[in-house]
Amino acid sequence: MAFIMFLSSCLIPLIIFYITGFGLLSGRPVFDDFLKGAKDGMKTVFQILPTLVGLITATGILRASGFLDFLAGLLETPAAFFHLPAPVVPVLLLRLISNSAATGLVLDIFKEYGADSAVGMMASVLMSCTETVFYCISIYFGTVKITKTRYTLAGAAVATAAGTAACIFLTLS
Repeated sequence: MAFIMFLSSCLIPLIIFYITGFGLLSGRPVFDDFLKGAKDGMKTVFQILPTLVGLITATGILRASGFLDFLAGLLETPAAFFHLPAPVVPVLLLRLISNSAATGLVLDIFKEYGADSAVGMMASVLMSCTETVFYCISIYFGTVKITKTRYTLAGAAVATAAGTAACIFLTLS
């Protein structure tokens, strides 16, 4: 364990020195390359900002309007069939859109049920086993202007179902 702690504290400085040293030895203008990369990164931020603001707004509306709780109530019976507790259903739904909003729901679950409870454990594992599907599709495909995503949504839905099944299996055993 001590070696892993040592490695984690040394890895980033080693990577920085390696990149800088490699650039200097190859005769590259390292600082100019850095500035060009930072400028390109800022352009990307400005390109994805409207999509990001839209997703954050939609997530806030879903939580504040009570629609998320209504939808979770509708899905409570099918979720119980799959051994998914009712408080975890909104986390699963919101995790598809926003990680930060789902994290807020998980923290609410921790306050109400406790982090070591069965519901708290399932919410934690669910956060690790699933992905923010719609966020990734909109941000990443939107950035490179891909409009035909082909099987991305179907593949992501299957991966989310597999992650949810793994979460249920791991927390119920």
